[in-house]
Amino acid sequence: MSQREPTIPASLPLENDAEIRDGEERRLPPSPKPHYHGHRDRLRQKLLGVGPSALADYEVLELVLMQAIPRRDVKPLAKQLIARFGSFAGVIAADPTALKQLDGIGESAISMIKIVQAAAQLMLRQEVLNRPILGSWRQLLDYCHSVMSQEKVEQFRLLFLDGRNRLIADEIQNIGTVNHAPVYVREVVTRALEYGALAVILVHNHPTGDPSPSRDDIAVTREVRKALEVVGIKLHDHLIIGKEGHASLRSLGLMN
Repeated sequence: MSQREPTIPASLPLENDAEIRDGEERRLPPSPKPHYHGHRDRLRQKLLGVGPSALADYEVLELVLMQAIPRRDVKPLAKQLIARFGSFAGVIAADPTALKQLDGIGESAISMIKIVQAAAQLMLRQEVLNRPILGSWRQLLDYCHSVMSQEKVEQFRLLFLDGRNRLIADEIQNIGTVNHAPVYVREVVTRALEYGALAVILVHNHPTGDPSPSRDDIAVTREVRKALEVVGIKLHDHLIIGKEGHASLRSLGLMN
């Protein structure tokens, strides 16, 4: 009787890039990497070797998106997002519902974008928390821009300061419409007393983009200032945040 050649069970796992041919396991040539892998490697090297300043806005967004979309070239998508929302900051601050309307954006990509937004806001907030505001005014403005400038409706925030002008609390008092957020003077005073604050800064945004104060903005500022003075609390300023800039009612001489 002739000896049969050994057979390999169909269930036997094969090594990567291997096949069975004529009863023998043979090594296949490695599959070529997608064309965008080299581009991704170069982006990472540029980021780690030179620094973030060496990257264009869409390249930074690419690096964010590739964490959530590992098997696709995301360069066109990054450019499309920036064209749609105007800037890297506009993409990061965009509403998830608006992001979902673009082809190629799923929950994983949206989650990664929102993680970047949360990290940026946390970093900026920690740069001003418990520090003298007058010595970190630029950081305060950066923080306010990060949390308010891209909002589609008005948002009224209260910043509470201690006796050394350090930020001890930041809270949203009200969220309104595209051109109005109600301000409750009694609530401003009550919250300031509860925090033991000795000074307050009012902040709200103008979704239209123009930070110029309205008559109502000026009137409510003066009303809040008078109410706070009664209980010995100072109103430092009222900041209005727009997409491209800000207005300070104190700097404009509109507090009194």
